[in-house]
Amino acid sequence: MDLRALLYGLAFALMWSSAFTSARIIVAEAPPLLSLSLRFAISGVLGIALAYLMGQRMRLTAAQWRAVVIFGICQNALYLGLNFVAMQWIEASLAAIIASALPLLVALANWVIFREGTRLLGVMGLLGGTFGVVLIMGTRLQGGADLTGIALCVLGVVALTVATLSVRGASGGGNLMMVVGLQMIVGSLALLPVGLALETWDVTWSPVLVAAFAYTTLVPGLAATFIWFLLVARIGATPAATFHFLNPFFGVVIAWSLLSEQLGPLDIVGVLIVTFGILAVQLSRLRRA
Repeated sequence: MDLRALLYGLAFALMWSSAFTSARIIVAEAPPLLSLSLRFAISGVLGIALAYLMGQRMRLTAAQWRAVVIFGICQNALYLGLNFVAMQWIEASLAAIIASALPLLVALANWVIFREGTRLLGVMGLLGGTFGVVLIMGTRLQGGADLTGIALCVLGVVALTVATLSVRGASGGGNLMMVVGLQMIVGSLALLPVGLALETWDVTWSPVLVAAFAYTTLVPGLAATFIWFLLVARIGATPAATFHFLNPFFGVVIAWSLLSEQLGPLDIVGVLIVTFGILAVQLSRLRRA
């Protein structure tokens, strides 16, 4: 792995982990689904405009069009939509920890459904990471965390797992920024009718809300997704996925520092277990690759 790939991975992990904190700020003052639909619309238009400035056009491969639709619906509308709704009731740190189970779920599905061979290190990481997530959720439930919010986050990460397993070749064929922009538009269009049916545009405007919305639109929304595709194109999906092991740590630290969310001893233990569980799973896959 070269220095550029390392920088891509660290930047992606930091940007992706920060999205939960900015989302928590937004949903406290604005309707979650309509806010997210607007965010995707803005990110999508900016992404397509940047793609055209970069000389890219909507001439995508079949795999890329499939990625646009699947990621637009599963990642943007379902995964992020469910997380935005859930964070009306649960803390950003808990949502980040649940979302960090993605590599574990992908490894479990590959092992159980697709009969992909898994080394002992991977099995231990899978079991350990799952235990860490369960430990944190159990602790939070005892502390009064909302069960509905937790369930929505779990459904969201399952939807993203389906997207991850379903899409192949999204990074091939070039036009990466165009792929990023188009899948944002798909997410916006999927969420808009649901938001209009269930919510009203009741917003408490403040400088903090505007800053959080601008940040989540440009950084986790646009830049992080583009960097992820660059990273996958440069080193492949399996090595790139190793950077997900940083998400529990980054997500919890950012929520603690910016939102003053409380962390108990068992939360810290759980985060460390999940972090090393994800790392073990991905290292076992790297050794096999």
